[in-house]
This record gives sequence, C-alpha cells and structure tokens, in this order.
Amino acid sequence: MTFMKETSDGKTLVITADTIVCVDDLILGKPADAAEAMRILKQLSGRKHMVLTGVCLMTNKKSASFFCKTDVSFKPFTDEELQFYIDTYKPYDKAGAYGIQEWLGLIGVEYIFGSYTNVMGLPVKELYDNLIRF
Repeated sequence: MTFMKETSDGKTLVITADTIVCVDDLILGKPADAAEAMRILKQLSGRKHMVLTGVCLMTNKKSASFFCKTDVSFKPFTDEELQFYIDTYKPYDKAGAYGIQEWLGLIGVEYIFGSYTNVMGLPVKELYDNLIRF
C-alpha cells in the first residue's frame, strides 16, 4: 500500500506499508487461487501465527521506518468453514489468505496480542505515533 500527501509546507509525504503472515518460520503470502488459499488456511487452523507489517515514511529530506508485530491464534476450522470463507470472501488479495475483519476472523480468532489494525494491514496507532515523531 502506498499513500502520498502534500503537507502544509508544500512537501510530499509518502507512506508505504506491506504485511506478511508467518507460521513455523514460513512466510505465507497472498494465495493465487482457491487451492492455495485452502492450503494456507489449513496451516493456520488451530494455531498461533504472527502478522508483521513494515511501514516507511518518506519526504524528499528524510525517511523513517518501523514494523509492527501481532500474534493471532485461530480455533480449529472445519474444511466446510474454510471452503465457505474462500467461496464467499475470495481472500486472494490478503496475506495469509484471510481478513480478520471478515467472517473467518469474526468466528475464528481465539485471541489476539497486539494491534488489530496491523492484522488488517496498517497499524494505525503505531503509524500515528511515528508520524508525530517524524
């Protein structure tokens, strides 16, 4: 994700961010198709995983970067639940093949430790804190 905004003093601020999901030292990207989404979601079923988002702030004079880590634990899912989610929500544009704000996150998250908005793809509180320091 990239966002550009002209500041009040005429400078341009660019904010970029990208999110990955990790389980068992594996990076789970965005699935290419339904079969890959099913494979990824089965890896996350009944398990804890980590969501990492890296963010960069940049103007023509300076830059800063940070990352945010959130632990998420899912209940065990049935194949029917996963298939319903894939068919209904088409999670092909999401790291880890899910959106926490969608049905699977609503019925499946057992606990979350860290930033909810990080799991959605942009850690808003952490971004705000870093913008203030920037």
